[in-house]
Amino acid sequence: MAEPDLSTAASGADATAPAPSFPELVSAFTRIGFLSFGGPAGQIALMHRELVEERGWIGEEDFLHALNFCHLLPGPEAQQLATWIGWRLHGWRGGLAAGLLFVIPGGLVILALSVLYALAANLGWVAALFLGVKAAVLAIVVQALLRIAGRALDTGVKRALAAGAFAGLFLFDLPFPGIVLGALAIGMTAGAGRPNWLALKPGGPAPTTLPARPWRSTLLAVLVWGAIWAAPMAMIALTLGQGHVLWQIGAFFSQLAIVTFGGAYAVLAFVAQEAVQGFGWLRPGEMADGLGLAETTPGPLILVTQFVGYLAAFRAPEPFTPLVAGLIGAGLTTWVTFAPCFLWIFAFAPWIDRLGQAVWLKGGLAAVTAAVVGVIANLTAWFALHVLFARVGEAEIGPIRVSWPDPASLDWRAALLALLAAALAFGAKWPVPRLLAVCAAGGLAFGLAA
Repeated sequence: MAEPDLSTAASGADATAPAPSFPELVSAFTRIGFLSFGGPAGQIALMHRELVEERGWIGEEDFLHALNFCHLLPGPEAQQLATWIGWRLHGWRGGLAAGLLFVIPGGLVILALSVLYALAANLGWVAALFLGVKAAVLAIVVQALLRIAGRALDTGVKRALAAGAFAGLFLFDLPFPGIVLGALAIGMTAGAGRPNWLALKPGGPAPTTLPARPWRSTLLAVLVWGAIWAAPMAMIALTLGQGHVLWQIGAFFSQLAIVTFGGAYAVLAFVAQEAVQGFGWLRPGEMADGLGLAETTPGPLILVTQFVGYLAAFRAPEPFTPLVAGLIGAGLTTWVTFAPCFLWIFAFAPWIDRLGQAVWLKGGLAAVTAAVVGVIANLTAWFALHVLFARVGEAEIGPIRVSWPDPASLDWRAALLALLAAALAFGAKWPVPRLLAVCAAGGLAFGLAA
């Protein structure tokens, strides 16, 4: 994601106002939760304006220091930053309130849209509507790819990491977690020994006094939030067994929560491929539908995983009704996606001043960010194949897996709408909601004319 522009901070932002009361904190984050459109960049800029510039609850330096820290963690950085701010102002209670309020509004909206989508999935006009949504999503993902590549690939080593990540996923079908962890290891090694390979800026002088190592609070956070994270999985294992779709949903998204560096776009191709080809939860193209819904709602983009969890459980509901199973699947997905975010913040936030001096950690983050460009390029290719063509073939040549479209299956309507979306996104620079609305209307018009 593009970094938010925080250069227009009001003078005196470093001089913080008195800490707010807990009701004031809740009120502020309720407002932020309902207004947090625009992806991480827009969400972080919104929090900066509301909490640093206007209210002065957090100083400029502390805000940026915490933002850099959140970039080092797996998961949605904007939601984690909100949790850190709440923790900083009112401890665990404040962090829990801020983090939940950042997620709940968008979560409720995407849940309602998922219910409607599942119920109307076989209606012709819905398929036509989402034809335009898919085309718009393709343009949005290409835009994200170019934006992140322009910011992240400023050295030859970073470009090599991006190319290697793309080849590993698209040609060799390597597991996404392995790509991320491999890049992290390379970056940590380079950061410690060859920081210039990753264009790492020298850190500022270390603080003269660092806080005591907060082992007790970290251990308590790991134990409490580890138990919270595992609780629904233990309940499912005891009542439904590990062969049930709910166990598969919880286990898959729990694993994903550990390696979701680089934002939602970085993992969507992996989620889509596993959900379609691995588990059979979704049909080809439905991941793009879910992303289109998530792009129009407030909150973290990773909430698109709730859409996947809902459909997976809705389509294999026993012993529940489809609606009840879908609601449980969506709730479970959200739980195992965001419970780890609270664990990371509450466990590591007390260490922020110490971790901020670790060049090897900065190297790991830089390398993962570079690899994420290749991951998003793979997502772009996957979406393009499945949005523009009805049939995609695959073949294995030794260790290489080749995917290619059947030219005769090109959907000219999707191609035309994708060109329109690209013109509006890159030429007219339309915002995402308007772009999605126009392309959806175009898809509906094609459907009605057929």
